[in-house]
Amino acid sequence: MRALLGVELPGYRPVADDAWANEHDDLLSLHFFALPPDLPAGLDDGPTLRNALTHHTARAGGGLIEASVKKVGELPALRQILKLPLPDQPSGQAFIGSFTVPRAGCSTVVKIQTVERGMTGMREAVVLAKVGPQEYFRPHPYAPDVQGGLPFHVADHARWDAEFPDHPLTRVRNTLDVLAQAVSVDPGFAALPPFNGPGPRG
Repeated sequence: MRALLGVELPGYRPVADDAWANEHDDLLSLHFFALPPDLPAGLDDGPTLRNALTHHTARAGGGLIEASVKKVGELPALRQILKLPLPDQPSGQAFIGSFTVPRAGCSTVVKIQTVERGMTGMREAVVLAKVGPQEYFRPHPYAPDVQGGLPFHVADHARWDAEFPDHPLTRVRNTLDVLAQAVSVDPGFAALPPFNGPGPRG
């Protein structure tokens, strides 16, 4: 089922079914899951949802940068940005941004994935030098007790994107902004029963 329309963005070339890449090799992809969403809470329970997602991402070795509920077409969607260490690499990170549009019995996800290449860590080093170590690392705002994974720090904040316009994280945010305006929802998908949370309520 093609639940989302308008995903093919300017500057991206097809590389597979429902997958596109640009000049940076950023990968844009569209997915449909014919199963009840595995989200830990309903979209109307932001604190529980963000807390659980933060812990889940940390257990996978990554870090949740942002999570919020936005509209895709006329439907509510979970917008996430997370970072993961590059496998089998001594340094560098991948950044993944996504919109998950859940319904009671299925979901669709549009995802943008970018990877650090060449010299890594420049954004972090510059911001650390500007704010100092005392202000750089912060408790995670969604889950201050989270352990493991990649640390939460201020260099990932959107306020620094303008200073690093070609950074993979900046490109993720920019692509999500474009997708939010470009993507529409198939009427058949929109008509499906809504997702109200996991378990018996779903």
